[in-house]
Amino acid sequence: MQLKEGMDPADNLPRRGPPPPPLNATLLFAMSMSEDDLKPYTSSAEELPQYVRRRNVPDVPEDVDYIMEHLNDPNIDLKQRLGKPVSSESFKGKNYEHSDDDTESRSAPSRTSRNSTAIEFDDESPYPEVRSAVSSVDDPLMPVNTFRMWFLGIFLTILLAGVNQVFDYRAPSVFITSIVGQLISLPMGKFLEWVLPTTQFKTFNYIWSFNPGPFNIKEHVCITVMINVAYIGSYVTDVLATQQMYYHQHLHFGYQILLILGTQVFGFSLGGILRQFVVWPASMIWPSALVNSALFNTLHKNYGKSDRGHMTREKFFFLVCAGSFLWYWVPGYLFTGLSVFNWVCWIAPTNLKVNTVFGSLSGLGMSVITFDWSQISFIGSPLITPWWSEMNTIASVFICFWFVVPIMYFKNVLFTGYLPLSAYNSFDNTGAPYNISAVVQDGVFVPELYSTYSPIFMTAALCMAYFLSFATFGAIFTHTFLWFGRDIARRFRSSLKDERDIHSRLMQAYPEVPTWWYILIGVLSTIFIFVAIEIFPTRLPIWAAALALFISMVAAVPLAMLQAITNQHVALQVVEEMIAGYALPGRPVANIVFKAIAYTGSAQGVAFAADLKLGHYMKIPPRTMFTIQLTAAIITSFVVLIVQNWMFSNIAGICTDAAPDNFVCPSTNVFATASITWGGIGPGRLFGTDGMYNPLLYGFLFGAVAPIPFYYLARRFPLSFWRYINIPVFCGGVAAIPAASAYNYAAWALTGFIFNFVIRRRHFRWWMRYNYILSAALDAGVALSLIVIFFAVQYPKGGTVLNWWGNTVWENTYDAMGMPLLVSETGTFGPKTWS
Repeated sequence: MQLKEGMDPADNLPRRGPPPPPLNATLLFAMSMSEDDLKPYTSSAEELPQYVRRRNVPDVPEDVDYIMEHLNDPNIDLKQRLGKPVSSESFKGKNYEHSDDDTESRSAPSRTSRNSTAIEFDDESPYPEVRSAVSSVDDPLMPVNTFRMWFLGIFLTILLAGVNQVFDYRAPSVFITSIVGQLISLPMGKFLEWVLPTTQFKTFNYIWSFNPGPFNIKEHVCITVMINVAYIGSYVTDVLATQQMYYHQHLHFGYQILLILGTQVFGFSLGGILRQFVVWPASMIWPSALVNSALFNTLHKNYGKSDRGHMTREKFFFLVCAGSFLWYWVPGYLFTGLSVFNWVCWIAPTNLKVNTVFGSLSGLGMSVITFDWSQISFIGSPLITPWWSEMNTIASVFICFWFVVPIMYFKNVLFTGYLPLSAYNSFDNTGAPYNISAVVQDGVFVPELYSTYSPIFMTAALCMAYFLSFATFGAIFTHTFLWFGRDIARRFRSSLKDERDIHSRLMQAYPEVPTWWYILIGVLSTIFIFVAIEIFPTRLPIWAAALALFISMVAAVPLAMLQAITNQHVALQVVEEMIAGYALPGRPVANIVFKAIAYTGSAQGVAFAADLKLGHYMKIPPRTMFTIQLTAAIITSFVVLIVQNWMFSNIAGICTDAAPDNFVCPSTNVFATASITWGGIGPGRLFGTDGMYNPLLYGFLFGAVAPIPFYYLARRFPLSFWRYINIPVFCGGVAAIPAASAYNYAAWALTGFIFNFVIRRRHFRWWMRYNYILSAALDAGVALSLIVIFFAVQYPKGGTVLNWWGNTVWENTYDAMGMPLLVSETGTFGPKTWS
């Protein structure tokens, strides 16, 4: 059907029957322009109509202008020759049909400017990662706000939030991830498409049906977004569990629900405010959203039907998913030595130096190779993180953990030689794990007990982890100010209509959510938090809660931008605990509530922004996204709280060693230990002027200063590798150590090098077609296999254990035992006095 020139496209759409083919956004945009809009110009000094924005850039050569504008975007190859800007003149009179052809076969994107006028735009994304995963056409008439979507979204929100909350308190546990919900929701939607009646109803002049047609991709996306909110639960539940189980406080329901709702929903409002910084800009590609987008398109569209003999994406996905499901039984249950493949330690299990260097549990992890995808992707899939980002991370592993940490360890710096090289817990002066209960009486830290027991000692890897955590805090602000300061200032005044990329133009077909909606939600959630800490004696004053909220707001923009560009999640809990420890000394409960408010605000804000970007890519109406995210956040808050309270009331001995079915609450134990470490013992004793670990505070200075020279080197040599050096990623990318080990990072980086460097350069078309689908298939197969293994052979009747050499060889090594380098002749080590 041809569009009549000068008319709104919707005027030509039929009112009944199947929807017409999706319309290309460039065509729609071109037809809305006047002749003045289409008039080209060559100089910023040229007189323009008052409604056309001027180019506020100097008259410089095009290449220099382009390079300097995109210097802070390492995902764009500045050395690649790009085409000329696409003019809307070239789209007049053309009729665009929906096409599922491979996007890599299309012409290269045009060279655009961030200050481009209305006549310069791309008909494709300039990022090959985006072109390979995201469709550049949209059907605005596709039904989204349907009964099926709401029914399945709410059902799966309740199910996954409740099940994951139950198993969060068990060790070992199973965690049902969002990709499982994404997979199972498709056949459920198809089933409802088959059984629901197609009868139409009219309510308040609104015509609707339980079954408006085939279950479509947008309904599927909305359901998955609700699952994304639900499956991670609420960080605050560990605060409430610590208060009840370790400090024996009796909490009434009002305090609990207000605190959970306040922190969850504040993150939601923060995510909405972040839209103009990390959702609308094309440069914020969000690799994690690209994987979901690629999987959605694979499940709903037959890309390979006429793909010149190539295997279809659907077939590729299901074959790899099945293979991943079957293979994980080997390293996950039958031969676990292939998971912890520190084969050098098997040869010399009692050689201390060999186990220190090649050990994967408490050593340096130089074994590198593993046959377990869950080990490789422990810190995230290496197939979706850009290679330059992985390069920064593995450089940090080499310099910090494979060079500096061994020197610290073998030189016995800070008494680290008396401990394992790497462990996530702290120790006392006998080398045993630190016994928090020895310094606590009736839930209160007692300095006298501390002075007679022991100071806290940290492993070499944990010392380095703290140093890098402090450095990350300083680096993210310096890096963001230098590289993105002008962009952030400009985007305070920007809107979606200022964006010129294909996906932002397509999204202009839908009414945007006003910012004041998110601000109102943020104000209400802040009131909830303030009321909660006032009605219950947490000893957290209002000013401290306001400080925690301020920290989350300030940190949200740089953290979101970092994750959107690099796919690296950086957490600031350590610094937030330290701030609370100095501001509120001797208040362990107040410390963890402060941390929960500060961390949840920024972390949830980043997570909600990531889902908004997924909705942006998949062309979900923004107001529908607003509604489903808010609904899922509220439902999740009630579900996790009700499930937790039921468990505490009905499972005898929960969170103790005598708990049935191993409901020992491992995460809550870590939370309780942190509350005493930072809120009781306090950062002053650890990092103060006389503290043993005071030198680690130089990490703040290092992080604040280190980005500066690399920024100016990149500006001086814009086409060199200096622009790829990212200090926040260097410092924060290894934040999972020592919970993870350098072994995980080495295997992760090796896999990333193979796929995102070698294959991407040598077999680019294959990489474009299958890389993200491969990542999703491997994740899905492992996730499904974990669930089946857990419920089939590990959970029933105490579990079935295969006790043979392949499952025990890695356990009978010094690496698994955590043997220290040195043993004190007196039985203790460290300073003679402390307070």
